[in-house]
Amino acid sequence: MRTLLCVCVCLCVSAVWAQDLEYDDYDTASSTKNETTKAGGVDARGHRPLTRGGDSYTGNRYAPPPISGGARYRGRPTPPPVAGQQLQEKLKQPDEGGCTHAAEEMGVLCPTGCELKTMLLKQERNVKTSINELKPQVDDLSRSSNTIYNYVNSISNSLRERQRIVGDNSRVVSQYTDRVEEQHAYIKETVDTTFPSSIRVLQGVLDKIRQKIQKLEKAIQGQREVCNEPCKTTCPIPVVSGKECEDIFRRGGKDSQMYFIQPDAFLPPYKVFCDQTTQNGGWVLIQNRLDGSVDFGRRWDEYRRGFGNTAFDAGKGRCETPGEHWLGNDRISQITKMGPTEVLIEMEDWTGTKVHAQYRQFTVMTETANYLLAVNGYSGNAGNCLLEGSSELFGENRTMTVHNSMMFSTYDRDNDNWIPGDPSKQCAREDGGGWWYNRCHSANPNGRYYMGGAYTRQMAKHGTDDGMVWMNWKGSWYSLKAMSMKMRPYFAVPS
Repeated sequence: MRTLLCVCVCLCVSAVWAQDLEYDDYDTASSTKNETTKAGGVDARGHRPLTRGGDSYTGNRYAPPPISGGARYRGRPTPPPVAGQQLQEKLKQPDEGGCTHAAEEMGVLCPTGCELKTMLLKQERNVKTSINELKPQVDDLSRSSNTIYNYVNSISNSLRERQRIVGDNSRVVSQYTDRVEEQHAYIKETVDTTFPSSIRVLQGVLDKIRQKIQKLEKAIQGQREVCNEPCKTTCPIPVVSGKECEDIFRRGGKDSQMYFIQPDAFLPPYKVFCDQTTQNGGWVLIQNRLDGSVDFGRRWDEYRRGFGNTAFDAGKGRCETPGEHWLGNDRISQITKMGPTEVLIEMEDWTGTKVHAQYRQFTVMTETANYLLAVNGYSGNAGNCLLEGSSELFGENRTMTVHNSMMFSTYDRDNDNWIPGDPSKQCAREDGGGWWYNRCHSANPNGRYYMGGAYTRQMAKHGTDDGMVWMNWKGSWYSLKAMSMKMRPYFAVPS
């Protein structure tokens, strides 16, 4: 009883402090993969499990305790002793009257005592007859006495047994009475002391929660009031602008920060982060990952429009620090269609080592073509994942990880090469973000963000290499610390 009450109190307090769990909104059903590879080959899906099984558990059967309580039989009664019959010899009287002759025909010889003897002899026959009649009655009475004796003995034994049982029961009742009194005292103390104390604690917690709710309501109300007016950037944007960052650089915008660009005069301008330092500048930042603060498991429309934080002020009065974001497929396609475009992919591991992959030709088609990717002209030291696939695979398994000529896929619009139209076989759903998946990837810049780098199949949501991966540098099961993609118009650099 004491343990039960303690557990109840603990559960009440713990329930108040329980935190909400987080779920992926887009993953409503878990998918199961049964991928078959060639004998001796490496799984082209990033060493993913071929099958998934489940362990079964059978609990121990309940064994009832043995039956307890009083015995069904009492002790056996002691058999009565067998009464033996003893024959008593007739005692001869020392003086039979002093007569020498006792027969009647002999006459009276001793008148002083023979009259009595004669009278007794005459009554002898009557007495013998009465004695013979009494003997059977005496025998019956003896047998009845023995029966009564045995019955009394059995009653005495039964009474002693009952007295013993009553004594045992009295001791048990006394023990249970003591325990009941102890439990009653504990319950009374708990009800009088512990419960009020716990209730006071819970009331205090409830008051704190009410205060937090009131603060949140005030914050929400304040946000609503602020949002009634158009949002304004917290840091000034330079006056200089252009078609893209290269145009801004040539117009004098030499600092790396957030600018407005307008590739199409018929469409409104929008904000981008321009890298004006790397390789002489002119880069439009189209993707940036650095701390996992932005979720890249987004829908098609969000990847089309763009999402995340373009830049923020680090304390110098201007938006010179890029945030995690995706520029938007429509904007990427629009800029690449303006002319020859190159793309630079920079990455950093958790030891601070940095590498890059650069493609002199980079084009993204329109939404009508599902933003099909076309790249060429690789250079760099990270490995050519987009054109050649994973270097650790061979044959068909390797070609299935090439990203060039692939259409863009998100978890709600499947355009990959892994059995198109099958909802249980979608690379974007398993790999954590939108990308130009094949079947499925050798590079996954928009995958899930794992702290520390190395991760395992057990840590992955679907048991797949869904991290921020560039396989030709760190393999399938190492998620990079930082990664960015930037593009600019391609032009020959004078020697």
